[in-house]
Amino acid sequence: MSHLTHVAAPEGVPAGRGYSHVVWGEGRFVAVSGQIAVDERGGIVGPDDPEAQARQVFANLDRCLAAAGAGWGDVVKLTFFVTDTAFLPAVREARDAYVDTSRPPASSAVQVAALIRPELLVEVEAFAIVPVLPTTAAAGS
Repeated sequence: MSHLTHVAAPEGVPAGRGYSHVVWGEGRFVAVSGQIAVDERGGIVGPDDPEAQARQVFANLDRCLAAAGAGWGDVVKLTFFVTDTAFLPAVREARDAYVDTSRPPASSAVQVAALIRPELLVEVEAFAIVPVLPTTAAAGS
């Protein structure tokens, strides 16, 4: 049983294509800063290639979530920043390799004039809620 509740289409709101309108849960909140298409040495991955950049962005998000003790099933919100909305299919394809597409997170997409470096085409940030496991009483207490 998931610790998150996903609502694809609240009453009176049409269903989104590939995202939930509302996701909530209880637990530890994790915010992952916008990730860009850089490798572990800081080099740009896939200049002028939105597919390669999207794959690197999601690999970086995966590493960040793991560092926080979170996984993709804990993600409640993704925000996509793209320099061209034509890149959204590549972003969705990369995302779908990580998320449960039957219970997708809430999502927003924003077209921006530019990202931090001119070679960058895609940036994605994530919010997650990680379940807090109940603590057990120390033995002998």
